[in-house]
Amino acid sequence: MCQTDARLLLKVQTWDKTRWAAAALSCPLTASLDFVHAAAAFGSAFLAGAINSIAGGGTLVSFPTLIWLGLDSVTANATSTVAIWPGTVGSAWGYRRELRTAEPRFLAMIGPSLAGGLLGAWLLRFTPPALFDRLVPFLILFATILLMVQDFIQRRLKTADAKAHHSTKWFVGGMLFQFAVGIYGGYFGAGIGILMLAALAILGLTDIHEMNSLKVIFGGTINGIAAVYFIVQNMVKWPYVLLMAVAAILGGWGGAGTARKLGRTAVRRIVIFIGFAMAISLFIRK
Repeated sequence: MCQTDARLLLKVQTWDKTRWAAAALSCPLTASLDFVHAAAAFGSAFLAGAINSIAGGGTLVSFPTLIWLGLDSVTANATSTVAIWPGTVGSAWGYRRELRTAEPRFLAMIGPSLAGGLLGAWLLRFTPPALFDRLVPFLILFATILLMVQDFIQRRLKTADAKAHHSTKWFVGGMLFQFAVGIYGGYFGAGIGILMLAALAILGLTDIHEMNSLKVIFGGTINGIAAVYFIVQNMVKWPYVLLMAVAAILGGWGGAGTARKLGRTAVRRIVIFIGFAMAISLFIRK
C-alpha cells in the first residue's frame, strides 16, 4: 500500500479523481514492468527454481538480476526471498516420503530456524542500503565458494563418528549452529542449504536424501518467516514478486527436467560460474 500518497490525499480531503488515480499508479502493487524487465525477472526466477530443485544456489541468479534491473540491494534481497520461497513448497512435497521417516528430534530445529530467520530479516531492514551494497559482492563470493566446496565439506563431515554425534552436547551444538544459519539466511540467504547440510551432519545424519528433505523444511522455514517480515514491512516490489513467484514454481516443476539431464555437477558448475561472474561484476561496479 502506498501510505505516503494516501496520507497526502487524506490531508487534502478531496475527492479529486485525478489525484486518486495518480496515487494508485504510483503504488508498487499496480506498477507495471516493461518487457525487458519482466523477461529478465521471469527468466532469472525460472532458472533459480530449476537450480534450487537439483543443486541449490538459485538466489545467486535471481538476486543479482534484480540489482541489475535497478532495485537497491536491500529491496532486491527482500523481493528475491519472497518471490523464490513458493518454490520450496514443491520441493517439500517431492521429499514427503523421506520426511515421514525422519527422526522427530530433528523437527526441534524448526525453532532456531524461525528465530534466526526473523532476526536476520530484522537486521536487513535496519542495514542502510549503502552498507549492504558494499557487503553484497562479499556475500555472493562467500556463497559461491561455499557451493564450490560443498562436496569436500560433506566428505569431511562423513568421516566423523556418527554415533558420537547423537549426544546431547552435539544436539545443542547443532541447534546453535542452525540458529546462526537462520540469521544468515534471513539476512541474505544464498548458500544456506550447504550450511544446513553441515548442521545435519554434525547431528549424525548420513543419508543425503533425508538430509535434503530436512534442509528443504528448515530452509523454507527460514525464508518463510523472513518473507513474512519483509511483506509486513513493505520491503518488496510486488510486480517482481508476483511474476517471479510464478516463474520459480514453473522452474522448479518443469525446468528441473533439463537440470537433471545436465546433471547435478554440471548445474553446480554453472551456478558457481554465475556466482563468480556476478561477484566480480559487482566489485567492478563499486
